[in-house]
Formats: sequence, C-alpha cells, structure tokens
Amino acid sequence: MDCPSEENLIRMKLDGISSITNLDFDIPNRKLTVFLSGEIDQIEKSVIELNLGGKKISTEHTEKTDFEEHANQRKLLWTVLGINFAFFIIEMATGIISKSMGLVADSLDMLADSFVYGISLFAVGGTLIKKKRIAKLAGYFQIVLAIIGFVEILRRFFGHENLPNFKTMIIVSIFALVANGICLYLMQKSKSKEEAHMKASMIFTSNDVIINLGVLTAGLLVNWLNSGKPDLIIGTIVFVLVIQGAFRILKLSK
Repeated sequence: MDCPSEENLIRMKLDGISSITNLDFDIPNRKLTVFLSGEIDQIEKSVIELNLGGKKISTEHTEKTDFEEHANQRKLLWTVLGINFAFFIIEMATGIISKSMGLVADSLDMLADSFVYGISLFAVGGTLIKKKRIAKLAGYFQIVLAIIGFVEILRRFFGHENLPNFKTMIIVSIFALVANGICLYLMQKSKSKEEAHMKASMIFTSNDVIINLGVLTAGLLVNWLNSGKPDLIIGTIVFVLVIQGAFRILKLSK
C-alpha cells in the first residue's frame, strides 16, 4: 500500500465486511490498522486476494470506539441538520403568514432534509449495507412527502386563490439559498462524500438550491402578473424535484 489508489482499492474490498468499524491508513509506512468486532480471518483473506503484498502484523484488544473521521462526519451532519431545521421553521412560518405555497413546500423539503441528516447520523461509522439501507429509507420518505405536497397543491389550485406576499417570498428564498449553498459547500469538502448516506444528503441539498431559485423567480412573477398561480406552479415543481431526487437516492441503495 503506497498510494491513495491502493487505499481506495482496499476500502472497496473491505467495505462489505460488517465486523469492521474503522480503517486507519498509514500510507508512508505502508500500514493499515483495522478496528473490528469479530474474527479477522475474512479481512486477512480479502487483503491477500488483492495481491498487494499485504500480511497480518499483529492483533490486539482496544477500547477505542469513536474515531476522528466519524466525529467529523457527525459534526458536519449536525451543522447542516441545524441549518435546515431552522429554515424549516422560518419558511413554514413565513409561508403561512405570506400565504405562499412555494415557501410552505420548500419548508417541508427542508424538514425532509433535517430528517435525512438525522437518519444519516445513525449511519456514521456503519457498514456499507447499513448505509445503503439508510439511503433507501431516505428515498422512500421523500416520495411520501412529495405525495402529501401534491395533494395540498391541488387543494389550493382548485380552491380560493390567495395572492401571496411576493416580498416575503423573495427575501426568505434568498436567505434559504445562501444557507443551502453553505451546506452543499461543507458536504462537498467532506472526505466521506462518496459514501451512500452522504451522497443522499448532498442530493437533497442540491435540490434545495434549485428550489430556492424557483421560489425567488415565482415571487418576482407574482408581483409582475399580480397572480398567485406562479406560486402554485413552483410548489408543483418543488415536489417533482423531490420525487426525482428520491429515485436518484434509491439507485444509490441498490
């Protein structure tokens, strides 16, 4: 093991072994420390099969259960969870007050993200199988949320039309856009961004950036056309994007 590509090769080879809790690579010294709870035979066999000259040096008992990489993932997920849940409250409150379906829909999407990040916290340090199960749960949750949103859109479209406050829509969507941009930037910098549950989180946040731009545009159109229809249309588009994101997440769980 003398380069990052070999490290990735080893990670892929060992990722399906449920007994592994952490891998600590020391590339300069060509050494890998495996933290596990169970038998080491399967791990040793897998490493040897790679034909990289690997061999077991020693085994010993340790009480260590928390690791820096996992701690960094938890810190990141708690940060984006806090941002999304805060904007769920802000957008839901301002959406109801301003009568904007776009803001209400975006707030529910923020709530979905908060749940996903919370679920992802349980996946930190888990096995590949566990992480894919988490991604699958997140995908199905988003589909259910989208269906509820479509029902509300139809109810408002065929009911009495309320003209939303376009100024509130524009101001709140700008702040939400900045918040989601920060979340996406933090996750893209993460070393664990390729793991299934982290990919799922990034998909949610990428959708949010598009949605925020849509709500901003809808606010401008509400003012220009003096109609609430653009707000309902963006609400519909939001839930279409929600379902698309959900199917992309479900693909990750296969």
